Amino acid sequence: MAAPPTDPLGSPLWDMHAERLFGKDKVVFDPAVHVDVPVIAENQHVFPMTLDARALGTVKRIIVLVDLDPLPLPVDFTPGEAAPWLSLRIKLDQRTPVRVAAQTPDGTWHVAGVWVDAAGGGCSAPPVSRAKGDWAQHLGEVRGAVYRSAQATRIRFAVRHPMDTGLVENIPAYNIETIRIMAGKQELSHMAVTGSVSEDPAFTMLLPAGEARPLTIAMHDSNGRDFDGILNPAEPEKHP
Repeated sequence: MAAPPTDPLGSPLWDMHAERLFGKDKVVFDPAVHVDVPVIAENQHVFPMTLDARALGTVKRIIVLVDLDPLPLPVDFTPGEAAPWLSLRIKLDQRTPVRVAAQTPDGTWHVAGVWVDAAGGGCSAPPVSRAKGDWAQHLGEVRGAVYRSAQATRIRFAVRHPMDTGLVENIPAYNIETIRIMAGKQELSHMAVTGSVSEDPAFTMLLPAGEARPLTIAMHDSNGRDFDGILNPAEPEKHP
């Protein structure tokens, strides 16, 4: 098996992650993959990021990799009918590279990333909802909206969930594990997520223009609970 390419970010864990995640697949560092993040994490519990691999054309799978986090894979995204574009919020436990790896149909992984400065502790502090004590009353509540335009059907949604990492004393791991975007019985897109996604996860995705069916956000968590919410498309946005 060929060694992974030399990491331009110089991460001490790159070789280990690359070997475990990509195996024998070809890996290239590619500026066509865009990772839009703040260079300094003002709040390491809620760190926003947007990934964009649309320049690659068809993309089979996208992985977010946070090299030095104890839970280094917040999201494993299968775009399906969605564009290879995603906005989300994650946790950072320390200063670390934040990367996106997008796999094209030929099996090649296209990787890009940046170093992010973080104060630390994003994965090892209790969520706000635990401190407030209201998480159980609102567990699984989904809020969101669908916005139609000539370019894409944009969906935004958030779900109430503590997303416990298991790294906080006396609080076991408890997180959403899968999120499916459904139109009727058809699965449009799929995500596997871990506890390193921020509390009360929020996502923005791009579906094809003209998608006007009601959409179900179907979720399953690590305690075996299922949650779902229905998003109804709005009228197309009008531009002067």
